[in-house]
Amino acid sequence: MKCDPETDGSYPDAPRPAVGAVVFKEDAVLLVKRAKAPVQGMWAIPGGSVRLGETLQAAAEREVLEETGVVIRAGEPVLVFDTIQRDEQDNILFHYVIVDLAAEYISGDPRAADDAADARWVTQAELAHLDVNPATLHLLWDRFSFGRRERRHDGKDN
Repeated sequence: MKCDPETDGSYPDAPRPAVGAVVFKEDAVLLVKRAKAPVQGMWAIPGGSVRLGETLQAAAEREVLEETGVVIRAGEPVLVFDTIQRDEQDNILFHYVIVDLAAEYISGDPRAADDAADARWVTQAELAHLDVNPATLHLLWDRFSFGRRERRHDGKDN
């Protein structure tokens, strides 16, 4: 993976705050296929960095609109976690503190934009056939009973 600290947030000097939004419409969840590191090529809930002076809710609403064209009303946090990736020399490659928020769908049809390669409503049945970020799978199952828990290599549920 080629990293460019100027454009992808690699090699930060401090943890970076970020948000995600869990948005449901009927029996489907809004997911994006990431176009950039650190989870390039994987499906995940939409979201991104929090700007200076921006509330978590405002950041989630802006990021979902920028990535998907969907208008939401962001609610309360449902999960807080960090993700830290190191390079071969054990330097911090990425460090995000992520707050995922529940959100209400307002309007719009998903279309990929910004740093999303694809965006769409995904049903529970479709979820099993996509390369979904493990953190997203756990969030959807544990907090919303949506989808199935990720299977470990030994066949047991995580």
